[in-house]
Formats: sequence, structure tokens, C-alpha cells
Amino acid sequence: MAKKELQVTAIENGTVIDHIPAEKTYQVVTLLGIDKLDTPVTIGNYLESKRLGRKGIIKVADRFFTDAEISRLSVVAPKAVLNIIRDYEVVEKKTVETPDELRGIVKCNNPVCICNNEPMDTIFRVVDKGRGIIKCHYCDKEQEMGKATLC
Repeated sequence: MAKKELQVTAIENGTVIDHIPAEKTYQVVTLLGIDKLDTPVTIGNYLESKRLGRKGIIKVADRFFTDAEISRLSVVAPKAVLNIIRDYEVVEKKTVETPDELRGIVKCNNPVCICNNEPMDTIFRVVDKGRGIIKCHYCDKEQEMGKATLC
């Protein structure tokens, strides 16, 4: 029996975001504004992965993400890897790192928190990177990053 493989066109220049938890792939698209780009984008989801079981992968032609954008990924895809492509070759690999502070990325799950009732950015301190625990700057309520609602 012949092997079947998914063939996806290589990109000349751009970024490949790999090792995204499959259920978070479209959150990554929204979080990075990939859905608003006018460059070619390829999204693969629920692909086999030795590391994750199932994963998502996103190829974005002619787009390179800033360190701040990559840090935002830590909320939904803390183990993602970005491959920077130039002339069809991987020239750099960047691993997502959780920053010490998240601004305007996730909502506070405390309905009476001032940031949910006034026009202002949310601010969270990351208190435990390993477990993904964040604390609201305004009300001190802790929540899990992986279960947080994106702004």
C-alpha cells in the first residue's frame, strides 16, 4: 500500500507557526490577525503529531511576527514554534515564551472588575508560568491562562 501525504506548497518568505494545539488553531488566527491579512495563508488542523497527538499549523507568506506578537501566542499556544522562512529555507526557529505581563490580551473573569466596566486595557501579571496562572492587576483575581477569554 502506498503512503499518502498531504502536500502543501512551500512558502518563499514568511512564517510557519507549528505545534499549535489543534483546538486552539483558529484562536491563533484571530489573536495574530491572520484572518485580516491579504497575503497567502495555509491552515492545517488536526494533523498527526508525535508531540501533541493532533496539532495545527499555519503558514503565512511574506509576514514576520514581532516578539510582542509571539509573546501573545503564549496565552493559547505556549509550546508553539515559529519557523522563519527566507528563500524557501528555515533560517530561524523561535519558541513562544510567556511574558511577565499580558496587556489587552485576555479578559478578567471577575464580572465586577473595573477593566470589565470601564474602557481600559486589561493587565495581568503572570504569577506561575509553569501552570499558566495569571493575576489581574486591578482586582487581584487569579485565573488559568489556557481557559482565559481573549479580548
